[in-house]
Amino acid sequence: MINVALVGLGRIADVHYPGYIGNNEARILAVCDVHEETALRRKAEWGIERHYTKFEDVLADRDIDAIEILTPTMMHAAMTIQALKAGKHVSVQKPMANTLKEADAMIAAAKKAGKILKVSDNYIFYPPILLAKKLIAENEIGTPTNIRIKLISGGSGGWEVPAASWAWRVKESLDGRGLQTFDHGHHLWATSWFLLGNIERVVSWIDHIDGIVDSPSVIMWKYSDGMKYGMCEYSHCPELNLPSKYYGNDEWMEITGTKGVIIINRCTGLLKEGPAVSLFNGRWKHFDMDNDDWVEGFKGSTINFIGAISGKEEPHLSDIEGRYILKFSIALQKSNRRHREVYLAELDSNVPVLVACCHRARHVFAKMPRKNIFDLLGIGGNTEQYASQAKELTEKLSGQFDAAAAEGWETEMGLQLTPEGSAPSMKFTMTVKDGKAFLTEGSLPDNAVFTISAPAGTWAAILLKKKKVETAFIQGKLKISGKTEEALKLKAAFGL
Repeated sequence: MINVALVGLGRIADVHYPGYIGNNEARILAVCDVHEETALRRKAEWGIERHYTKFEDVLADRDIDAIEILTPTMMHAAMTIQALKAGKHVSVQKPMANTLKEADAMIAAAKKAGKILKVSDNYIFYPPILLAKKLIAENEIGTPTNIRIKLISGGSGGWEVPAASWAWRVKESLDGRGLQTFDHGHHLWATSWFLLGNIERVVSWIDHIDGIVDSPSVIMWKYSDGMKYGMCEYSHCPELNLPSKYYGNDEWMEITGTKGVIIINRCTGLLKEGPAVSLFNGRWKHFDMDNDDWVEGFKGSTINFIGAISGKEEPHLSDIEGRYILKFSIALQKSNRRHREVYLAELDSNVPVLVACCHRARHVFAKMPRKNIFDLLGIGGNTEQYASQAKELTEKLSGQFDAAAAEGWETEMGLQLTPEGSAPSMKFTMTVKDGKAFLTEGSLPDNAVFTISAPAGTWAAILLKKKKVETAFIQGKLKISGKTEEALKLKAAFGL
């Protein structure tokens, strides 16, 4: 049995405690709060054996194996390092710290002590988000391209939170770390990373109500790999009573891919009725879940902490992952102050401006057209030399068909090649059906969904990857009649 102490018994402790109810591997042996009245109340309420008002007394208790630190963020670094030095495993409430320097010191302390350091974030264990992750992995929406998050907070509704519990968050906000975009925002940035991967750069616009609530705000970011983007919109409605069993806010999320959309309809609150998760990829499928209560994510996080201590699984967020999410949170605050895009890599450099300039230059050059000598002379590249290969290359095209990339696609298209060089006029019909592609030569289909017309040399150059489809189209060398939107699928289906 792993003995755990909960340190910091404010409102958030209500959702950390349930993970230990009926847990056969761990129990809460002690609770600690600077206010003895609070510590005694929690001790009686939960049937806990021991209580403390001094953190040092918790660390001195040799029966305690692990500590959950639920105190204000500015206390996380010092308390975590103390606990690790005392030989305790630590789960620290998000965000793990206020600065990367603090986070690095915490990570170093964990490594030196050989103990688990986990950053607690319930959203990456929230069952609807886990289901969305599973649907993405199963290719239900194809390749993800966007995630959009909406957070709305009300002027009333949900838990009664004592003024004292808000006091430290207000101070944090006044110091430039917003209670929505930095404190609660950690959940949303962790979710964005968890679902779609690492983030390269961010830009943000953060406004404030009464100089404290950092809303309305809009944050946008680009992922590190491919064409993937994210956006989060914050709205505060001071005259709205928002239904919730927990804090008076709610979030919903949309993840869009090349062939579908996943909608997570709620997180913290109960603003939206209906299914927890919805999927559309040609038809709607709705998922009603028995475990879509917000507290379930905290239970999952607790199970992960105990599993990590037992050596059964890796901690999530790990200390390195927690630092990464913290870096994103700091980057978006910097973006708002500097009125520019901020690259996450800047924050690990002694010369952030130079890093930013290098990244921007790389993106500018990457977007510049690559011209050969013919383009530079303004006469265009000569494709006549490839014309003699047009027939042979086209006959091999069906063998390049990628059924997975064209899942569910059925079409009949025509290909008209006009004479060029030694190549004569040619006509083909390509049929895609039941996950296979069939080519016939000699005629165009009577009911073609679309037809492509191009000089034989141009078409051969495209198949040889000497020329891009888009370039040929812009130059007027390649023409499409019929349903042009269907022709867009050719690139993925045949690797053009």
